[in-house]
Amino acid sequence: MSSRYTIVIPVLNQWRYTALCLDSLQAQGVRPTDVLVIDNASTDETPQRLAERAGAGLGHLRNRVNLGCGGAWTQGALLAGEAEWVVLLNNDVLAGPRAIDAMLDAAERQGLKVVSPALLEGAEDYGFAQFAPEYLVKMAGTVRRDWFHGVCFAVHRSVFEAIGFPDTDRRLGGHEDMEYLVRCQRAGIPVGTVGDAVFHHFGSITQKAMKKETGAKALGDRHYFYSRLGMGWLARKRFKLQRERQRDQWSAEETRRTGHSLHMLRENGAWKHV
Repeated sequence: MSSRYTIVIPVLNQWRYTALCLDSLQAQGVRPTDVLVIDNASTDETPQRLAERAGAGLGHLRNRVNLGCGGAWTQGALLAGEAEWVVLLNNDVLAGPRAIDAMLDAAERQGLKVVSPALLEGAEDYGFAQFAPEYLVKMAGTVRRDWFHGVCFAVHRSVFEAIGFPDTDRRLGGHEDMEYLVRCQRAGIPVGTVGDAVFHHFGSITQKAMKKETGAKALGDRHYFYSRLGMGWLARKRFKLQRERQRDQWSAEETRRTGHSLHMLRENGAWKHV
C-alpha cells in the first residue's frame, strides 16, 4: 500500500535544527518511515546522527557532493516510491498541529496540486506551541491562490508527470522554488498557500551559514534565473511589481479579517504581516 506522502528534507550541516525539525514532525504524527533526509555532504555530526535514527525507520541518503536544494529535491522525489504527495521541506522549521495532513487535507478541499502552509518566521520568542492552535482557528479556510513558497511545498505526483521535477541547475541557488512556481503557473496547475496548516521557520539557516562561509552576498544568480524564464529587464520589473502588489493585497485583507496573515515575520518581539 502506498503512503499518502513522503517528506524530503535536504540538509547541509546544522544538525541542531534538523533534530528539532524531525522531533516536531514526529510529535505531530509523522512516521519516520515517511521522511527522507537528503544529506548534501555534511561535515558536522549530521551523518552520524541520521544513521542513529535509521534504526527507528528514518530514511536518509548521503551525497558525496553538495547537489544543492533543487538537486536534493529531485533526488528525493525520485526516491519517494508511490507516495501520492512529495513534501519538500526545509530543515529549519517546527511543525504546527497535524501540519502535513492538515495541509494536504486543505489542498484536496481547495483543488490544489501544489500547496504550502502558513509561515511564521524569525525568532521563536512567542511560544509557537501555544500560539499555533489559536492562529489556525482564525486562519482556517484562508487561501492565497497561485502562490507557494520554498520553505515547505507539497507537490502532487501528477504535477511531476505534467511538468517534471524541480530544476537541478546549481546557478539557480535560492531561486529553485520560484522557477518551479512559474512553471506551474504557465502550465495552469492550481497552486496555493493555506491557513489550515502552519510552520515556524527560523529563517534560511543553511543559506545564511553558507553565505558567511563563502563571503557571498547571494548563493544564486538572479539574472541567470530570470534569463532561464525568458524574462528581459522590463518583464522582470513587471513580474516583481505584480508579485509585491498581490502580496500586499493578500496581507491587508487577511489582517483586516483575522488580525493575522498567512506570512508573518517576528522582529523585535512583534509581528510584521507580509
